[in-house]
Amino acid sequence: QVQLVESGGGLVQAGGSLRLSCAVSGRAISRYGMGWFRQAPGKEREFVASISWNDLITRYADSVKGRFFISRDIAKNTVYLQMTTLKLEDTAHYYCAAQPSGGIYEYDYWGQGTQVTVSS
Repeated sequence: QVQLVESGGGLVQAGGSLRLSCAVSGRAISRYGMGWFRQAPGKEREFVASISWNDLITRYADSVKGRFFISRDIAKNTVYLQMTTLKLEDTAHYYCAAQPSGGIYEYDYWGQGTQVTVSS
């Protein structure tokens, strides 16, 4: 059973930074594609960032490109989302997702998410 647990969310002022973590248990993520998504109140869930199983490919939503950075620590079985220069519109519930096949477009496993609130 693969479980994903996100952490690191919170309240931050606009322009600030946060680092989200996604700790994965049950399987090693060395062959997994991993992604981050977010959902704001009243809006559909949207893609934020992804990283391929071999770390060679990263993708970002246009809205976060150059501000957010995805990475992983294989030894800790954890994926990170470093968020910088946060904007009010980054306020959302952030979810981590895992794809055992290594792909970065569809995901089989999801965490419960962590809330990020950006204030002015």
